[in-house]
Order: sequence, then structure tokens, then C-alpha cells
Amino acid sequence: MATIYRQAQRMAHESPVIFWSLAMGFAGPIMVLTVPPIRKSFGYKQAERIPTTFPVPNRPRRAVSGYEDP
Repeated sequence: MATIYRQAQRMAHESPVIFWSLAMGFAGPIMVLTVPPIRKSFGYKQAERIPTTFPVPNRPRRAVSGYEDP
């Protein structure tokens, strides 16, 4: 375990871009599993879903008039 820490420390010092890219890449899947239960414990409630269709009125359609070409 100490060798992994030393290698990570060396990589952070010599090539920080690669080190932080890997750290952020590994943090993503871990956050997928840990963040939702934490949010639930704080009382977060999801917003209502955005409607994907326009509600159709429950009546017969009227013919459009007044837009004819002269």
C-alpha cells in the first residue's frame, strides 16, 4: 500500500495533469454510488419532470380562418 501512495505522490509531482485527470476519472463512478444517498439524507427532493409533449385539449378542433392569401 505504501508503494501505491509513493507512486501517486511522485506522479502528482512530476506530471500533475495526468494525476488529476486520473483522480477525477476515478471519482466520477464513485460519486454515482455515494452522492444520491447523501442527498436523500439531507432531504433533497427531485424536481418534477419536464413535459415532453404538449397537452391536447379535450374538444373538437376548429377550422382556422382569416389567414388566406388575397
